[in-house]
Amino acid sequence: MINLEGLVFFLLFILAFIYLVKSKYSRPKLSPFEPRSYPLIGASLDIYAHRYQLNQWFAEILSKSSTGTFVLRRPVGSVQNIITANPANVQHILKTQFSLYPKGDFFNTTLSDFLGTGIFNADGSNWKFQRQVSSHEFNTKSLRKFVETAVETELFDRLIPILSEAAANNSVLDLQDILQRFAFDNICKIAFGFDPGYLSPSLPKEDFATAFEDAVRISSERFNAPLPVIWKLKKLFNIGSEKQLKQAISTVREFAQNIVSEKKQELHENSSLESTDLLSRILNSGHSDDDFVIDMVISFIVAGRDTTSAALTWYFWLISCNSHVEKALLEEIREKPSASIYDEVKDMVYTHASLCESMRLYPPVPSDTKEAAGDDILPDGTVVKKGMRVTYHPYSMGRMENLWGQDWADFKPERWLKMDEIEGKWNFVAKDPYTYPVFQAGPRICLGKEMAFLQMKRVVAGVLRRFRVVPVMEEGFQPVFMSYLTSKMKDGFPVRIETRELGAITMS
Repeated sequence: MINLEGLVFFLLFILAFIYLVKSKYSRPKLSPFEPRSYPLIGASLDIYAHRYQLNQWFAEILSKSSTGTFVLRRPVGSVQNIITANPANVQHILKTQFSLYPKGDFFNTTLSDFLGTGIFNADGSNWKFQRQVSSHEFNTKSLRKFVETAVETELFDRLIPILSEAAANNSVLDLQDILQRFAFDNICKIAFGFDPGYLSPSLPKEDFATAFEDAVRISSERFNAPLPVIWKLKKLFNIGSEKQLKQAISTVREFAQNIVSEKKQELHENSSLESTDLLSRILNSGHSDDDFVIDMVISFIVAGRDTTSAALTWYFWLISCNSHVEKALLEEIREKPSASIYDEVKDMVYTHASLCESMRLYPPVPSDTKEAAGDDILPDGTVVKKGMRVTYHPYSMGRMENLWGQDWADFKPERWLKMDEIEGKWNFVAKDPYTYPVFQAGPRICLGKEMAFLQMKRVVAGVLRRFRVVPVMEEGFQPVFMSYLTSKMKDGFPVRIETRELGAITMS
């Protein structure tokens, strides 16, 4: 079968080569570090060469840019893309000129087959409605319930027994897969009142999970197609990756449809049933259109399953490489055997700092793109034309020396802490959200931020108290950071689990 992307790149390369031979011309760079841009094909050759490490490539370019911004020139017919790691620009985009930078048509079109009009792919009144309905899920009462019921049950009834068995048998687990299962069960319980049992002891191989992974990956790959027309043609003729995407989305939507149908039946049979979960509130709000509700369900699965599991995967990798941080974590864990699980987790300052530090280096969402609704000028002087894509890049921002100092590459939770000399304890000091936009900022700041931290801290305390996580990798091996809609560790995270004596201390 002909590789359509390869054929297009070959033809574009030939055209550009002929042009260059005749004119000995290429578009000048705005700085010596920007990708070389050629007539017709823009920077496609560099983009293609770095297609498996775009985040790392962008970070290198941005770290050398005097403004922390560069323009990624796309082929003729494509929208040009501004990439920035400048906090002033991020604040401008996410807050000051929020209305001028919506998701936009390009983002909406690229992800509409998978996410539909769900909150991550919505603008305007649709986005406002979904955010308003969803916000009830994250009040203090709901958060306490989330930690003390859903997370506790999943942790003690499923995750810890699986890790204990792996430790007893000296077997290898893919911790990335385990954490995805854990997070998936949690989001389904709290948001939909449904337990998929994905982290059951047998670790069932579900068609939905495979389809969901395919849908996320292929939808994300659309963004990096040399020309959007490529994936659109493949979709039109139902071939290649677009055929696979169509099949995957069908499976995902069928799964979500079943959740919605069961919830409708449950509400119909018991009209006095309290709306204790997000899905019930959506259906009781009068929105009975299945497609709209399914879109919201899928968006919540993306948010609840992929982001927290990605953050924890990289976190346990970093802990395994930094024994001094692990030691400090264990000291804090031993000091928190309080009666209230919610308060115990909430007050774990060093653990909170270490999670922030981990996400600085390995953000669950490494980049986010908006589309300019009108002409503008960014604070650093970059000119924006209507329709241009503007991407802020948390992955690169966590690696900027001017933002984090010469020791930016070090995993250092202490950079988030300040010692209270009077009480002799650490206090957490949050960073400017536009310097650290891991959870976005401004009107679209992540609603689930506190819930995510509570869940992650509970997992960290529950796991590290009992086990040591040991990566099964050759000495010196560095896992590869990959990103689709969210980040991944390439080829999973194989580990062995070792029981530690500290596990004898109970959490109750």
